[in-house]
Amino acid sequence: MHRQLARLFVVMVWTITAPAQPKAAPAPHPAAKPATEAGLPSEGTVNSFLKETFGYEAAVQWKIVEIKRSTLGLVEVDVILSNPEGQQMTRLLIAPDGKHALVGDIIPFGAKPYAPAREQLALQAAGPSRGPKDAPVTMVEFSDFQCPHCKEVQPAVDKLLAAEPNVRLVFQNFPLPNHNWAMKAASYADCVGRTSNDAFWKFSQSVFEAQPQITEANAEEKLTLLADAAGVKGAEMAACAAKPETATRVQKSADLGKAVEVNSTPTFFINGRRISNLAALPPEFLKKLVEFHAQEGK
Repeated sequence: MHRQLARLFVVMVWTITAPAQPKAAPAPHPAAKPATEAGLPSEGTVNSFLKETFGYEAAVQWKIVEIKRSTLGLVEVDVILSNPEGQQMTRLLIAPDGKHALVGDIIPFGAKPYAPAREQLALQAAGPSRGPKDAPVTMVEFSDFQCPHCKEVQPAVDKLLAAEPNVRLVFQNFPLPNHNWAMKAASYADCVGRTSNDAFWKFSQSVFEAQPQITEANAEEKLTLLADAAGVKGAEMAACAAKPETATRVQKSADLGKAVEVNSTPTFFINGRRISNLAALPPEFLKKLVEFHAQEGK
């Protein structure tokens, strides 16, 4: 996601001064709804906070994704912020007093902080894969085909897999709710992957490459043609993608992501260690990280 936007949010909230898909003018916010659980802030309260924080900047827009209670007694509010330069999924952590908030993520802690996520992903991450099944390092990618940053990170992923034979990559769908054709692409990808693992990787690469040409209006036509080109029958994939059970599988993948604290795309897990900015990491750092976890995984 767009790093400058995330930093803007942190600075503005942290310093308590007056206090980003781009649109020409801010859209009206939905009418306030009551909280679904006693003690949670309402959408009206969150919208009011965001208006007070960003109201001075007409280009900044937002969408409230979810308001829920965390396991630590805090309230988590996931918000998509957007401006003409990009967008960012941001998490607010609301204190029990309802008057203070932190911006960011709760990270795991302990003697083996990444073990719970690693174990959960080992059991439930069952998407298409690349690399040896017995590799000591498993990298799980949660991705959205409409996300430009997911497209941008692919060369870094390919380079890492080519350089490190000890890595197995597993792909998991995580379509963001603010992307208007991401769910359809995820459904096609699910069907292609269930038909042919090799075809999936051809299909996914071609969808990322064609991302600028795909729209909500032409998504089905484009995705069907790309499925054909990947070596499977596009018409069959279209029919499969429209089935309710396909949507259920995609949602199960997204739910797995949420369970391991994914709140933006792309997010990677290297043997359970969460990394959200893989493309920005120097190759030598990634090499050390993989080698470290490879020794741990043997």
